[in-house]
Amino acid sequence: MQKRLAVGSVILVLFGLGLLSDAPAQQQQPTYTRAEYDAYTAAANEQEARRRLQLLDEFVNKFPQSTLLPYVNRLYYLTYSQLQNHPKAIEYADRVLAVGNLDPASRLEALVARAQAFYLAYSNQQLTGEDAVRRAGQAARQGLDAIEQWQRPEPMTPEQYEQQRRSLRILMNTVAGMTELHLKNYAAAIPFLRAALQLDPNDALNHYRLSLAYLQQQPPQHLDGFWELARAIALKPPNEAQLRNYLRNQLTLYQRTGCPELLEQQMNELLALAGGGGERPPEYHIPSAEELDQVRARSNNVIADLRAGGESARRLFLATCGLEFPLVVAKAIEVGPGNDSVVIRAYTSPLLDAEAIQSDLEAATEANLQIRVVGQPEAARLSKDDYFRFSGTLAGYQPDPFLLYFQECRVNPEDIPAERGQPAKRGKRPGR
Repeated sequence: MQKRLAVGSVILVLFGLGLLSDAPAQQQQPTYTRAEYDAYTAAANEQEARRRLQLLDEFVNKFPQSTLLPYVNRLYYLTYSQLQNHPKAIEYADRVLAVGNLDPASRLEALVARAQAFYLAYSNQQLTGEDAVRRAGQAARQGLDAIEQWQRPEPMTPEQYEQQRRSLRILMNTVAGMTELHLKNYAAAIPFLRAALQLDPNDALNHYRLSLAYLQQQPPQHLDGFWELARAIALKPPNEAQLRNYLRNQLTLYQRTGCPELLEQQMNELLALAGGGGERPPEYHIPSAEELDQVRARSNNVIADLRAGGESARRLFLATCGLEFPLVVAKAIEVGPGNDSVVIRAYTSPLLDAEAIQSDLEAATEANLQIRVVGQPEAARLSKDDYFRFSGTLAGYQPDPFLLYFQECRVNPEDIPAERGQPAKRGKRPGR
């Protein structure tokens, strides 16, 4: 989060350029005493932060009604920011903001200090109460308005001015989005986080926050959420591995495909596309579990529809991969043992008419199935051109040349010869 911390340090940049006064104006008829002015000046000139706090405490105890208190409170929040006591920095920034006649630059500075302190306190789990979060969001929205009212100071070039405005908008939109996300106002968080990312598209953490807003609102905007999460991962943040696991889990819940390899393939495609940056292409789509259910329901002949190829076949394979197919009729083309299994290359007909199936099987010489039979070594007794029935899980799909891969298969025992070389007690005409 180093980039965001750099944005938060804009207070010191503004102060260093002399845009904001660090001392009360010298008035012809001051409303404070010389003693007050000297005590304030001593604190302002003190370089050691903790000693400066002591001098500020002494000032407040000695001059509790001083007209210099807004300047003193400003020194307090700058000092507490320096000491990384973020809750105290917020407290004193709020005291400055409570002054009714603040000039726009001073008001903006206090709002920036507050936003930066909240960001750091929230990130460190120091400030997560709902009231504190709500007030931080309100202040961030006020900060966005204050940025628009802030006029370019004389010493600042137009380029510096625009860069500062950009940095401040990033900070305020980020804090506003964070607070809405914390309060579970997911739809309200989205425009703030999108605005921050339009200014800084390489902020992985804001991409992640935006993904949460999309995925957790009701109903979820899954595709936009997946895209933003992939954008975060593509930027290689330190917690990349955790984000990858989260994306994988979200895709699994969304699609409920039975093939982990297919899920991983879709995830890699998404990451490659999102790595190019920009918005999600309108045509990019990941089918949901409900959509895959509809694809399965529309298919009357899975083998034939897969064999047709194209995008519809790819979608059907997504819908059927991992499903068990019972009692598929096939003709053995080649039988060979694997290391711990029997691998059978076979042919099954995509036709529906019984006589046409018989003719198709008899004519077949090339396999369109590869079947891995586990825990049934006797399946190796099958010979070339034997008909058999098997049950198995569809695990792979090769469009061209067409080949389906089945795992965890089991051959119908009635179709296996009792002894090698003897025919099984079955007819050559396959049953359905």
